[in-house]
Amino acid sequence: MKWESVPQMVLSAADRFGDAEAVVDGPLRLTFAELTDRVRKAAGAFASLGVEKGDRVAIWAPNSAEWMVAAFGLLTAGGVLVPVNTRFKADEAHDIVTRSGAKALLVQQGFLGLEFAGPPGVPVIDLKGGFLGSGRPLEREVSGQDVCDIIFTSGTTGRPKGVLMSHAQNLRLFAEWCDLADLREGDRYLAVNPFFHMFGWKAGCIASLIRGATVLPVPVLDMDHVLDLVERERVTMLPGPPTLYHALLQTRARGDRDLSSLRAAVTGSADIPVELVRRISTELPFRSIMTGYGLTEAGTVTASRAGDSFEDIARTVGTPCEGLEVRIAADGEVLVRGYSVMLGYLDDPAATAEAIDKDGWLHTGDLGTLDDRGRLRIVGRKKDMFIVGGFNAYPAEIEGFLLEHPAVVQVAVVGVPDERLGEVGKAFVVPRSPVSEGELIAWSRERMAGFKVPRSVEFREELPLTATGKVLKDQL
Repeated sequence: MKWESVPQMVLSAADRFGDAEAVVDGPLRLTFAELTDRVRKAAGAFASLGVEKGDRVAIWAPNSAEWMVAAFGLLTAGGVLVPVNTRFKADEAHDIVTRSGAKALLVQQGFLGLEFAGPPGVPVIDLKGGFLGSGRPLEREVSGQDVCDIIFTSGTTGRPKGVLMSHAQNLRLFAEWCDLADLREGDRYLAVNPFFHMFGWKAGCIASLIRGATVLPVPVLDMDHVLDLVERERVTMLPGPPTLYHALLQTRARGDRDLSSLRAAVTGSADIPVELVRRISTELPFRSIMTGYGLTEAGTVTASRAGDSFEDIARTVGTPCEGLEVRIAADGEVLVRGYSVMLGYLDDPAATAEAIDKDGWLHTGDLGTLDDRGRLRIVGRKKDMFIVGGFNAYPAEIEGFLLEHPAVVQVAVVGVPDERLGEVGKAFVVPRSPVSEGELIAWSRERMAGFKVPRSVEFREELPLTATGKVLKDQL
């Protein structure tokens, strides 16, 4: 391993890539040398705020150059990053900020017309307000075994759990990811995957600094804006959900945009039709397409390889990354073992012991099969999570919200197919008093992130139950 920690890797980029562009964010263009200068100053700003080694700071903001400077600056000050989903409502975000023990919360005021506040006692700092440039350059000693980030992921109990990962884990896995995804020095990487998500932060920010690629952060996925950037900035690397590639194919058919710079595609998070993979490879300029399987608790676990057939890329998620083992349990659950399995869940030894068995196997909750060539196929979820446009939605958490409505006495949420988003939530509700579908959906939109909100509600006099009182969701 060349570097001991993420800050060491990031700061070495000034020597490795110098005056090449590191980040292009609207009118702001930073070379690698300029980015590392800003990172050191941000580290000093965090230190002057009282952030000591091991202290946590949360970032609740969209993709931007400042997000990257803040995250890398925090790590360089020896801090631990806690990214927060921008789609979360205040209560959801505050729960994570509070439980992570964050010393401060960084936000982008005015994003989507909103003003962001923190829980009581936690200072709120605007990323765009000058704080990041206010410190004296600083670099603290950080070891590879130190915790780098805590990304919260929901469990079936409905309350998000904080996944702890070390610097060494992130560096090793995402250096390999660069090879698998064909990310090269000088690539121009359009970052549509949110930085608060494992993919955007690790396969985006960290990977680009490892390899020397230019990051073009996109705060909100708007296809016209994406196409403008692809043309103007000669984007080469464009990861995203299948819906992004559908839109590119429609653009290509119109013939009114120059997509010729595109070289590398990375997709996943949903079942991909073989025909879509074939069309991405033959009708668009992409020369490589990678798909894979990962989860917050272990990072990227499997990936397709160069030369895989359209069939393999669409129907499987490839073979395990180096140093990782995958096996299928007797009940069909996908188990993962190896260096990238999380250090554990924050302040939750019981949940950690439940997730990682005594032999070191991480129980993913996903169901899968392995073919005779070792390729993994994901066939479903052991627990009833569903994926809305790439975001994991957990029925237990949504049901918990809905039960707070005074008219709801009983509720069960399931994922149902949706052409655009893959799956969306449907709620089966036993009402206590009169309430309409529209009222419940509007009420939900005020209380939970958009991807969690049920798109339809069906009212029932009763729900089918087992003898122990559990809802029989397969009957719904």
